[in-house]
Amino acid sequence: MAAAVKATLALADGTIFRGRAFGAEGKAGGEVVFNTSMTGYQEILTDPSYDGQIVAMTYPEIGNVGVNREDVESFGTRLRGLVVREYWRRPSNWRARESLGDYMAERGIIGIEGIDTRALVRHIRDSGAQQAVIAGGEVDEEGLAAAAASRPGLEGMDLATGVSTETAYRWREGGWSLGGGFAEPGAEVSKPLVVAVDFGIKLNILRSLVDLGCRVAVVPAGWDVARIKALSPDGLFLSNGPGDPAAVEGAAQLVAALAGELPIFGICLGHQILGLALGAKTYKLKFGHHGGNHPVADVDTGVVEITSQNHGFAVDGESIPRHLRVIRTNLNDGTVEGLEHRELPLFSVQYHPEASPGPHDAHPLFRRFVSSLQTVSPSADYDSLPLRSSGSGGRGLQGEREE
Repeated sequence: MAAAVKATLALADGTIFRGRAFGAEGKAGGEVVFNTSMTGYQEILTDPSYDGQIVAMTYPEIGNVGVNREDVESFGTRLRGLVVREYWRRPSNWRARESLGDYMAERGIIGIEGIDTRALVRHIRDSGAQQAVIAGGEVDEEGLAAAAASRPGLEGMDLATGVSTETAYRWREGGWSLGGGFAEPGAEVSKPLVVAVDFGIKLNILRSLVDLGCRVAVVPAGWDVARIKALSPDGLFLSNGPGDPAAVEGAAQLVAALAGELPIFGICLGHQILGLALGAKTYKLKFGHHGGNHPVADVDTGVVEITSQNHGFAVDGESIPRHLRVIRTNLNDGTVEGLEHRELPLFSVQYHPEASPGPHDAHPLFRRFVSSLQTVSPSADYDSLPLRSSGSGGRGLQGEREE
């Protein structure tokens, strides 16, 4: 076995963590956050919402189930770096096709293992998420911390436009099952059409909509009202994504223009954008919510859902106008987790009912959205869009990383 290569994680406040390198070589910077999920590191690596971030996993053993072809959540990766307590180089899982370290190396993701992740998480919890830099090999630690301190924060950053698809496409792939692979639905003619605005969409969202009988068209974040209407949609979906929702150019204006014409459902960043479009404000959380065990209460019934979450911004509960009402709250900190319009078929949640990874408690929210759709005549514009699936590639969300 080759000798371990030293790696260093330097935070903007000067805190230094020393460990061992795995994955790609080099140096990478981003906002360091922690994720409390016990499983699902492959889905986390391929979630575009992590653009601009370094993720520390609180679960101590990472890499032991390897990586496979089916569990990716986008057409590429955007994560800047991965921090773990113990990396397993030899996976033990019959579905694994390669190791996590090899997968990360191929995609330019830098990893550091062997640090005290509990100490790092406590520091982030107490001091807040901050910019950091990971580097392999011998480094100037003070210089590395200075480089982290010079990096801009995520407030005011439109990262969603950068991870969005460049071209619109049709999606017909349903959920995956053992022995059956990905489901393939039948004829589409009589199915309601959902236009999904891609701010960094996860593929399991699209699969969830297909499984419930929808035609799905995915469009870039920069599309205007006229182009969306040309598809003759029955409903509008606003996806998850990275960065500051208030900085996504034109997004709130697009939603405001369509709010009275179509049922709308937003998840995560889409929830925040819907809130902005209808008069609320957003703000940056101290260290965000990232994990698969966050308790959320239904305001009307008191029922608690255990949810999958990944966000650094939230809707300001004090800014919500009268035509909106809060329908979900976070039981850990009281933040707004869901909104609905009092008269129009518009609602949103801050968490991820599609899971991947995480619990499926909130999956019925997709049924609520689909039940509000009324099918209109098919559009020739929709039929002309190219068809894409998880195996068909598309725009890799690899991009150039700012070091």
